Amino acid sequence: MNGVHDMGGMHGMGPVVIEMDEPVFHSEWEARAYAITVAAAFHRKWNIDMSRYSRERMPPARYLAASYYERWLFGLETLLVEQGLVTATELETGCAEAKAGDVSALGASDVATFLRNRRHARLDDDVAPRFKPGERVLTHNDHPVGHTRLPRYARGKRGVIDRDHGVFIFPDTHAMTRDKKPQHCYSVRFAARELWGPGACARDSVYVDLWDDHLDAA
Repeated sequence: MNGVHDMGGMHGMGPVVIEMDEPVFHSEWEARAYAITVAAAFHRKWNIDMSRYSRERMPPARYLAASYYERWLFGLETLLVEQGLVTATELETGCAEAKAGDVSALGASDVATFLRNRRHARLDDDVAPRFKPGERVLTHNDHPVGHTRLPRYARGKRGVIDRDHGVFIFPDTHAMTRDKKPQHCYSVRFAARELWGPGACARDSVYVDLWDDHLDAA
């Protein structure tokens, strides 16, 4: 979706501030937000691409003002309501509207096993690649209202397949319909001038991981 989260190539956002010796979490609530998000996935009510899409739907002004884990918390709240685990009223009041049914819970002793057994995006499906390293490709100029891993700045651009990562879940459909749609994911090299125009350095390139369904032969 063409949301404010797709910030690549945008102006006016200021420099990237590098915090020396940055801690993993800046406050205790951030650690709790991360832990709750991971624990809630135990129910298998959503996948990682649905989780990303939930954050992308944060209102633009709120997204820009929010910190990293405030966006995570918004996404989790969105998924909890959409998947029927809590109601919007329960989130607002902090009180249950009804007695919880027979719902499984992630116990402290189960956490390590759950994290080791998390589902991976790489698949073993026997799918033939559409492209080979060195081949020239043209990205689609699509503007879907849902989740996509093809950023705006790389749409309708010509690049070269640098490497084939193998077969992976296609995030664009996985986020919207849960369809894994197995296909190859490639590292595609774009000349900086192809993306940013003649003012970009001729020696620079940008590498973007893209899937078969993002690409056509050039």
